[in-house]
Amino acid sequence: MQSQTFHIGGDGGISIAAEATGNADALPVLLAHGGGQTRHAWKRVTADLASAGFRPIAIDMRGHGDSEWSAEGAYETRDFASDLVAIASKMDRKPALVGASLGGLAGLIAEGHLAPGRFASLTLVDIAPRMETGGVMRVVGFMEEHVETGFSSPDEAAEVIARYMPHRRKRGAGKGLRRYLREKEDGRYYWHWDPAFIRNITLAKRSDPAHQERQFDALNDAASRLSLPLHIIRGGSSDLVSEDAVAQLLELVPHAEYTDIAEATHMVVGDANDAFSAAILDFLKRNHSPQGAVT
Repeated sequence: MQSQTFHIGGDGGISIAAEATGNADALPVLLAHGGGQTRHAWKRVTADLASAGFRPIAIDMRGHGDSEWSAEGAYETRDFASDLVAIASKMDRKPALVGASLGGLAGLIAEGHLAPGRFASLTLVDIAPRMETGGVMRVVGFMEEHVETGFSSPDEAAEVIARYMPHRRKRGAGKGLRRYLREKEDGRYYWHWDPAFIRNITLAKRSDPAHQERQFDALNDAASRLSLPLHIIRGGSSDLVSEDAVAQLLELVPHAEYTDIAEATHMVVGDANDAFSAAILDFLKRNHSPQGAVT
């Protein structure tokens, strides 16, 4: 199915790269990826959504992929959330929002604090207000490891990814991986996101020990304010979101729906795409009409 790539203004006019697939008149499903990823993480999901009659719009978050980098290093969760609000405000219909990890955190702040009622529904992909510290540090450590030095080749990057995700079948340095890398003048390959993004995270953790706890509190408060249809999808083997964290979120939002995908880790979409697509489509079809008004 043919897709359209374009740029749309985020908060403060920052340029956000987006790719839309399917019928332009269908219900938009805004897809916000996790930290360090790009819109291409949703490739197979967008095909399933478009085939079901929805209008998936996958974006590169600010500082990622083909989107503009923030000159001020504005990469707090609230900055990403403000972009989602700005993008949604430019749409003719309220979009259903699907956010994985960072995208989900931004979605919580966007709907819970910044612009309640802006979205038709919210799907959180392996993210919750309270996260496991060990899992968070594993993700941050992986992103930090080669941020300054890069890789000698895409093959080296593939080896690093294989060590980070040993449960997956090893993939070569094909076209898919190259979308996450950019070659610089020194001939080395670097992740396709602004290094300031991860530097800000690590600096906050080192200089302000209470930073993460305040973020957890803000996310809990945002979640407690949600009234729209909410779907939580957890990877059954996730080291970032525990079953207790999901239970706590369900207490805050009693009307939320919960899907556990047993064969997946934190990288739910890539680990179990078929099961993920089935879960998200079931939720969206029951809560929305692709071509008509929100039910």
